[in-house]
Amino acid sequence: MAQATLTITMPEQVWIQQLSTAYPAATFRVLAAVPGSETGFALVRISSTEIDDVIADMRDHPQILELTLAESSEDEATVHFETTAPLLLFSAREAGMPIELPVEVVDGEATIEVTGSRDRLAELAEQFERFGLSYRIEHVREHLHESQLLSDRQLEVAVAAVEEGYYDTPRRCSLTELAEQLGIAKSTCSETLHRAEEGIIKRFVEDLPDPDTEEPLEDQLAHS
Repeated sequence: MAQATLTITMPEQVWIQQLSTAYPAATFRVLAAVPGSETGFALVRISSTEIDDVIADMRDHPQILELTLAESSEDEATVHFETTAPLLLFSAREAGMPIELPVEVVDGEATIEVTGSRDRLAELAEQFERFGLSYRIEHVREHLHESQLLSDRQLEVAVAAVEEGYYDTPRRCSLTELAEQLGIAKSTCSETLHRAEEGIIKRFVEDLPDPDTEEPLEDQLAHS
């Protein structure tokens, strides 16, 4: 399984691009969404210092068929609506790839996370292009369960090291004291911690986004 974080630039003719760029300081947070046959339905929390104007413009937009205000405050509102232009939903549906929620849209861009097979992710990229959605890749990596990153013993020693204060500054527990607490030899404790640290640090570095990445998603999936 591969996991990808993508930033999607919405087409200019779509309501969410028009509203979010008209109010660039506003945040549209999609809490729930489902595609219909020709329209889409969503529950969105909007944060803005101009919340009344945002809701009014959204209600008047021709691509919004129906809008219900669920709750509101001075600078935030939650709305349920139906739209004729749910491009992210249609792309995900056609690719058979669910988009993880919530999704935030700010100033015409949406950041999404998806997890699935390489073939499904490549299909999703093709659907984005079909619906006129441009994207840039923040990162693509293999999605592994924590149990695949550390062994049970490595996890046990690492957790104990944190709990006992081995990683505190200043340290509250020495390596000798940690080994005694775990009932193992100091050398064994040191080696186990080193292997755990190696796995954690390498995973952290692998997950760092590459700001210069321009390679198509299909190619990244083939290389990763």
